[in-house]
Amino acid sequence: MESRIERIKKQLHSASYKLTPQREATVRVLLEHEEDHLSAEDVYLLVKEKSPEIGLATVYRTLELLTELKVVDKINFGDGVSRFDLRKEGAAHFHHHLICIECGAVEEIQDDLLEDVEKIVERDWRFKIKDHRLIFHGICWKCQEKTDINKKTD
Repeated sequence: MESRIERIKKQLHSASYKLTPQREATVRVLLEHEEDHLSAEDVYLLVKEKSPEIGLATVYRTLELLTELKVVDKINFGDGVSRFDLRKEGAAHFHHHLICIECGAVEEIQDDLLEDVEKIVERDWRFKIKDHRLIFHGICWKCQEKTDINKKTD
């Protein structure tokens, strides 16, 4: 974790920002909960447990700065809540998500599934792609199994 914080610190410095204690507390929470897709409020509550003096506005500003610097990605799964996801180091693109419409589970796909599509869009529409996001909405395997079990017992 410390080496990742150091790299984020360098990223901030290269953009003329400092890794203040408040920003570091926010980054630590994001690193500790990397798989959780936290909302700003979630991040704030977790930061507050460790550093009660940090306010909600500070956490919001930090998350927006980290988004601007592409340290985190701001995502919305269609429920009106913005969530923050640490960008994988060295990733050229945002990763993809599978969202279960039954239980709300979120799975991540790290593979870049759209390389060929990007090439076609750039060639045929002369559109320079900087990033993309892909979200699949469906029913996860666990919910499918529950449905199958219920059908068998009926």
